[in-house]
Amino acid sequence: MTSEEFARLLEDFTRAAESGDGARFATHFTEDAVYHDYIYGPHSGRADIAHMMQNLFHRDAADYRWEMFDPVCNGDLGYAWSLSSFTSTVPDFAGKPVVIDGMSRFVLRDGLIAEYRESVNGGVAMQQLGVAPDRMAKVFRRWSGWLQDSPETKAYLARPKGSRRA
Repeated sequence: MTSEEFARLLEDFTRAAESGDGARFATHFTEDAVYHDYIYGPHSGRADIAHMMQNLFHRDAADYRWEMFDPVCNGDLGYAWSLSSFTSTVPDFAGKPVVIDGMSRFVLRDGLIAEYRESVNGGVAMQQLGVAPDRMAKVFRRWSGWLQDSPETKAYLARPKGSRRA
């Protein structure tokens, strides 16, 4: 995929996410894709990704906006910085606006997304919502577990300092 093609994919990808149409959003992914969401966890396959976007994310967020900046792509791997914003519809936080930034990593195959990962400081979002510290701690423990249990982290920690992945 060229950088220009990647930029066009991201434009349509974010507009589909904003629309709340899960099926439209899922068309940007391969049949076996995995979407790693920092709130809702990993979702595998188009149907599960569509469900996450339409029935989880858009259930909890109104007025959603998402824009990608500075996309870079080497053919099968792409990155972009983003800003996103929404108004919470979660009963405990209804009506509270949130804006966050993040970095996204896209593994690309045949013009589609085969794997999506994001790095977002969710603590910033939770502070804007007014989440209680004990509830934040529970979420941070879950995120820490996902990070520590990932195959990439385990392989990284197993290598001695100074060594690099072959």
